Amino acid sequence: MKAEIISVGTELILGHVVNTNASYISRSMAEIGIDILYHSAVGDNEERISDSLHRALKRSDIIITTGGLGPTVDDITLAAIAKTINRKLVFNKAIAEKIKDYFRKKHIPFIKASFRQAYIPEGSLWLKNAVGTAPSLIIQCEDGQKFIVCLPGPPREVTTILENELIPYFKKHIKTQGLIKSRLIKLIGLSEVSVDSKIKDILKLERPTTVGIYTNPGEVHIKITAKAGNEKECGENIKKIEKVVRKRLSKFIYGVDNENLEGVVVDLLIKSKNTLGIAESCTGGLVTHRITNISGSSNCFKMGIVAYGNDAKIAHLGVSRALITRYGTVSKPVAIAMAKGIKKAANTKIGIGITGIAGPTGATKTKPVGLVHIALVSDKKKMSKKCFFLGKREDTKFLASQAALELIWMHLKK
Repeated sequence: MKAEIISVGTELILGHVVNTNASYISRSMAEIGIDILYHSAVGDNEERISDSLHRALKRSDIIITTGGLGPTVDDITLAAIAKTINRKLVFNKAIAEKIKDYFRKKHIPFIKASFRQAYIPEGSLWLKNAVGTAPSLIIQCEDGQKFIVCLPGPPREVTTILENELIPYFKKHIKTQGLIKSRLIKLIGLSEVSVDSKIKDILKLERPTTVGIYTNPGEVHIKITAKAGNEKECGENIKKIEKVVRKRLSKFIYGVDNENLEGVVVDLLIKSKNTLGIAESCTGGLVTHRITNISGSSNCFKMGIVAYGNDAKIAHLGVSRALITRYGTVSKPVAIAMAKGIKKAANTKIGIGITGIAGPTGATKTKPVGLVHIALVSDKKKMSKKCFFLGKREDTKFLASQAALELIWMHLKK
């Protein structure tokens, strides 16, 4: 079946909010065999929402809207839908009771204006919203062949309704031709062009199994997508291509699907019974933040120090002032000294030192903005990396944190 998503909200059009709902809904629909062919966004304007719906009804079997279901006067999605398909808005007592019950459970005074959410297009099927008050609906159009699905805007509500209500409904009531599954293979240490050169033949594959390359800050992803009659067949088709990718790029693959670099690093640290201390300057604690975002990191991570100024590097990490004077704060010797200092202070098996120029100020003729030195010192080994990053201050900080994690990963992988 052909489907599309219409995201409603002026905040989306103005770029104040990132539309994560559309990507989540697309992935979820693909997994049950519903192809999302179009994405569009429209502001909080009844006429423009109606125009978008008219256009969608001509080309798609399922239209999924998100946003505009709240209790305020600018929440007009249901009014626009009712106008488009010539339905009246009718008061639904069950939804009204659900709204009142929500206020009771939250121990907050009931606001009568919230009853605006209980007016829905006649003939709508109500999907329960376990975490909010906005009604989610399935509206079957007059021809019986097209559906309009209304979902709220908050992502937490969208994911809950999809998993608990909408996907089970679609699986039961809508016949689809097969399903779509994807496998995301994540790489570090190679550019997009380098990855392309190694797998350019399989990038030319056409349905039912396709391969694409996607760049992300500090890493490259390869996505293998298969469409088949059942999950087993999808899995087999993906496995064949993944085997080829791994044969050519195994040295650079750190994880798959929802795995992230910091999670993989923590897992490797724990499995290898290694402990870690991190001394950061230009990254301002970002590497420590990413590591400690992982549950269980306390089993391997012992201490992080943000030694931003030279005095802090000297006092807390034992970096020699003479070393700083001779080589400069942003240098390989200072990064190594920081790694040694944190290893000693934290009494760990591995120490990481990071120093750089995040910008936009602080550069010299020989040391430009984006220059970062990263060092790793272990009981038996010493490694360092000199990096040049382009972009804004926050870009340099993130890419430096990514490079530091990559250095740890390379050390542990070997």
